[in-house]
Amino acid sequence: MPQLPAHATGLSSRLPTALLLGCAITLAACTSYSVNAEPTRPATNSQAEQNGSFEQWLADFQNRALAQGVDPAILQQATRELSPDPAVIRADQHQPEFSRPVWEYLDGAVSNTRISSGQRLLSERAELLSAIEERYGVDRHILVAIWGLESNFGGNMGSRNIVRSLATLAHEGRRPEFAETQLLAALDILQRGDIAVDAMVGSWAGAMGQTQFIPTTYNSHAVDFDGNGKRDIWGSEADALASAANYLRASNWQSKQPWGFEVSLPDGFDYASADLSQRRSLAEWRDAGVHLPSGVSGLNDDSHAAILLPAGHRGPAFMVLDNFRSIMRYNSSTSYALAIGLLSERLQGRGQIQASWPTQDQPLTREQRLELQQILTDTGFEPGGVDGILGANTRAAVRRFQQQQAMAADGYANLALLKHLRTFAEQTAASN
Repeated sequence: MPQLPAHATGLSSRLPTALLLGCAITLAACTSYSVNAEPTRPATNSQAEQNGSFEQWLADFQNRALAQGVDPAILQQATRELSPDPAVIRADQHQPEFSRPVWEYLDGAVSNTRISSGQRLLSERAELLSAIEERYGVDRHILVAIWGLESNFGGNMGSRNIVRSLATLAHEGRRPEFAETQLLAALDILQRGDIAVDAMVGSWAGAMGQTQFIPTTYNSHAVDFDGNGKRDIWGSEADALASAANYLRASNWQSKQPWGFEVSLPDGFDYASADLSQRRSLAEWRDAGVHLPSGVSGLNDDSHAAILLPAGHRGPAFMVLDNFRSIMRYNSSTSYALAIGLLSERLQGRGQIQASWPTQDQPLTREQRLELQQILTDTGFEPGGVDGILGANTRAAVRRFQQQQAMAADGYANLALLKHLRTFAEQTAASN
């Protein structure tokens, strides 16, 4: 699902990577290694208290919607007997704990079942995929991989009423203004007649269809590829897949170029340079001793890339290019983007990871991530807040700590690092 606020659906990046959704696999991706995520606000009742009762909020919203040109008949039909959905508030305020390490997430995302289903659909939908590929320049294997992760190839699109979910979030959620913007966009979709009120279903967070678009992304990027006069990302595979391709093209997709590939790093490599913000040309990475696989096409020495270490310096290393960043516009989780890239290759009979994962590592629970950020804050390493999300600011803070301690500065946080931080904090407190 595209990244918020431009799009969203996967489950992770959004409200700190959580105002979208899709399938549980996507949520795990986002929370396991999310980047560019917004801080999580503590769950409180202050928003509902400010808005008053749901009935009062709804009446006020209806007036705002009418003032913005929403058709009165559509508004009445969509909001008749509308009530808040308690399950949506529970999901918004109490995200489930997903602390699976990246290798376990990838095992589920790039499963044999998903590979075989994707390969079958590549064959069965070859003509459609060729037409989409020709129109938008986006590789069909990437599209099928997104289709598989976002909705299990259309089999799991969510069943919650989108208007009810977004109204609930606009009244009592953590991002009320965003939710109201999405609600108005959903009413616009209904007003155009692309789908009926009762058929507009999706995730608790407002993500819809086989490609899990939020309403504003639908309005900006959904297309009517089958030519029936409606942009139907729910029932039309053609519209859903072409819409995803259109979104990726708008996100700077580079035709005929790879998303990335596994690389080998030399002894003595500066792990502090392994960060998505550290983009260098392939020639510069080669000069730094990075070994690229042979036979990589669509690139030259001037192509720019970054090094990704999803499990730190003891795990596999990947060189990721512009198309990886485009995938992260869909869902700003590195684990998700890596899963899409690897699944797209496994659909072609390749993409097996050669290096070993540090499976002995113990991932951090949410409470431990909060503790880690608090210690980093207390000891002056400035992680940018205490929200339990190990985003770019936290990884930078971890690197600063690692560099001070003469450790491999890969920005990777695990239980061993937390224990080291605890000891450091105790020693610092004792010396003061």
